[in-house]
Parts: sequence; structure tokens; C-alpha cells
Amino acid sequence: MEITQPNKSYKSYDHMVFSCQYHVIFCPKYRRKVLIDGVDVRLKELLKEKESEYGYSIMEMEVMPDHVHLLIDVEPERNITQIVNLIKGYTSHVLREEFPWLKKRIPTLWTRSKFISSVGTVTLEVVQKYIEEQKHV
Repeated sequence: MEITQPNKSYKSYDHMVFSCQYHVIFCPKYRRKVLIDGVDVRLKELLKEKESEYGYSIMEMEVMPDHVHLLIDVEPERNITQIVNLIKGYTSHVLREEFPWLKKRIPTLWTRSKFISSVGTVTLEVVQKYIEEQKHV
């Protein structure tokens, strides 16, 4: 079941209502501009291919020559760090096989680093105030 509010969508199952979106950024090793010449297109295909298996859905994505932006919706029982690591491992393996020139440019496709930030429709301050005011209700 899906519940929609303005600018926000919630899913529901197993006695749970949830909305877990994350902004994820990761880069090729040495921030090399290697996500070009078809690598970018194939990367997008690979990311879409693993959505249901890894437990995420892509809301937005952009592949720049030297980094990737994803806005993904994640099932709450899934670990976002593990999902990003699975994505990076799978895409690195496939892309380096399909584009052998990548092996010559960099020792591994992705850096170990990543940026992950939760995304919501309200600010942290609004949630803090809401929780604090509950004791006065």
C-alpha cells in the first residue's frame, strides 16, 4: 500500500508505514573523469537492474564524468551502507569487464568513500520541536 502526501510518498506493509530516502554520491578512484563514452549510460542501466534485488528504487539519478548522484528510496529493513557497497561492487565488476580501458586508467573503479544523507520534507528543527512539544500535549 502507498500513502501519498504533498511532496512525500509513504509505503506501508507488515504493520509499518515508512519513507526512507537517501541522497548518495560516490566517485571513481582519484576522481578520474571516466564515466563517459557509454560507461555513463551502462552504469544507469546497471543501477536500474539491481533495484528490486538490493531493495531500493531510484527516484533520481545523474552520472557526471567524475561522480554519481542518486536519490534512492530504501526499504527500512535494508542497510543503506550495504546497499551502496553492493551497488559499487557490482557496477565496478561489470563495467571493468565491458570497458577494459577502465582497467588501464585506474586500479579500481570506485573510491572506498561515499556520501550518504537522509532526505525528508521537513527540517531537523521541525522534527525536534514536534517531539519536544509532545510532552505538553
